[in-house]
Amino acid sequence: MTPEMVTELARHALETTLLVSAPILGLSLLIGLAVSAFQAMTQLNEATLTFVPKVVVLFVALLLFLPWMMNTMTTYMADLLMNIPNYVH
Repeated sequence: MTPEMVTELARHALETTLLVSAPILGLSLLIGLAVSAFQAMTQLNEATLTFVPKVVVLFVALLLFLPWMMNTMTTYMADLLMNIPNYVH
């Protein structure tokens, strides 16, 4: 296994990780910003106001994106396992 192969494996693993985590993290960020803006406009400083919407959106996002996330991870693992003979040489 050459250093270039290791670098390519690490790059592909990081890309897959970012791709799979992006929808959940992006939605959490947007909801957090929206709730923070709402709290700033109304001057409500309640901690549960930020927590509850994020949890609800997280569960909905997982319901929507989990099949795609699993398919992406399964494809990545299948490619990784199928290429083991190439990595050994």
